[in-house]
Amino acid sequence: MKRYDLCVIGSGPAGQHAAIQAAKLGKRVCVVEKRHAVGGVAVNTGTIPSKALREAILNVGNLSIACPTQADFASVRTALFSSLRRSCSRVIGNEIETVETNLRKNNIDIYHGVASFRDPHTLVINSEMEEIVLQGDYVFIAVGTEPALPKGIGFDGKTILSSDDIQSMTAAPHSLIVVGGGVIGTEYATMMQTLGVKVTLIEGRSRLLEFVDAELIEALQYHSRQMGMTLRLGEKVTKISVIDAVPGARTVNGTMAEAELESGKTLRADALLYCIGRQGATKELGLENAGLTADNRGRIEVNEHYQSSAPHIYAAGDVVGFPALASTSYEQGRLSACHMFGVPCETMSKLLPYGIYSVPEISMVGWTEEQLTDEAIPYESGVASYGEIARGHLLGEEFGMLKMLIHQESHVVLGVHAIGAGATELIHIGQTAIAFKATAEYFVNAVFNYPTLAECYKVAAMNGMNKLKGV
Repeated sequence: MKRYDLCVIGSGPAGQHAAIQAAKLGKRVCVVEKRHAVGGVAVNTGTIPSKALREAILNVGNLSIACPTQADFASVRTALFSSLRRSCSRVIGNEIETVETNLRKNNIDIYHGVASFRDPHTLVINSEMEEIVLQGDYVFIAVGTEPALPKGIGFDGKTILSSDDIQSMTAAPHSLIVVGGGVIGTEYATMMQTLGVKVTLIEGRSRLLEFVDAELIEALQYHSRQMGMTLRLGEKVTKISVIDAVPGARTVNGTMAEAELESGKTLRADALLYCIGRQGATKELGLENAGLTADNRGRIEVNEHYQSSAPHIYAAGDVVGFPALASTSYEQGRLSACHMFGVPCETMSKLLPYGIYSVPEISMVGWTEEQLTDEAIPYESGVASYGEIARGHLLGEEFGMLKMLIHQESHVVLGVHAIGAGATELIHIGQTAIAFKATAEYFVNAVFNYPTLAECYKVAAMNGMNKLKGV
């Protein structure tokens, strides 16, 4: 039996940073990862694979411009799908190597296998070769989440897919039904549409991504429809099944997915991607042996220091719920390690940027118009369109906009929302401005490199100030 100051379960963003921070403090640390490769969900099935696929698809999608017909592009798409997978694999492999290198150079022991509690301080690791027993003064749970797979849906990884399955597809479907218009569903729906797949997106609510600025979502929905996507909003799926391909249908596997809607409609496609909900991957942990429980979605409740009800057991990342971002998970892991070993540290900033890697991408930071209205905070909006920015013309990305929300009296920037190429990078200027209570006048007077998308801030600020002046 080996003893450690800290045993970390999971090697995703939260686990990595908790382990490395503890090692930097001179503690003996180990990381347990159930997969053959480190990196957790973020590197193996989630953030990095989906973004790598997105970038590869965008590069392939540019070929459609050179194809004289849609049929030509379809053949190109099919021929290059294996290249897409190879491109993604290279990115994932590089990320895995980086994570493992960072862990090992900090003298962190790595174990591969499924970890479960024998008692509050003891972990049993079931690997392919042997059973390993570890003891930790502290234990950090960072197991992430997994797709919620409702009973009655025959997930087969070919025709009926979860969000994890899509990474292992061997060929692009000719048509795809996406159930769920949250972040994951919207991202994959727009990616596949860009690849030339005929996509139908079903969402039970009246619009996609309800937490995002309504104007941006209107723009995204309009753009998606213009690209050929069918949006079924306010619709609920009652039954999902696999059927034999109907005569004349183009399929990859000789079968089709059929979705029956509450409204009586029946939809069919080459494949169906189910993206409604994720749950904490805590089923195998044996939490009861540590005196812990998870909620009905597998999440572990923690306090502001990421401590569970057992003071020596911490948890962070997606397994504790909101905001469930890779960026916040990194910071949660670091803060957890600092707290458990008595190192003073500030709590994580509540000013968080959000990035949605749809096509086009969306990003936001600070207040939304809806929140400001609900709180009766007087504001004005300033808008800059990519179509009036030289860099937008150079990129061929005239679809896009940045919106700045300005306090009517103090002129302090309250929120920034962007849609279009580079939005997730562009948003950090707004994040800094809000953090330091910058006013719109700062952006009016600032000089930006020309031509850059950053000029959107100047144009949006001038637009907002002109509205406030009534000109």
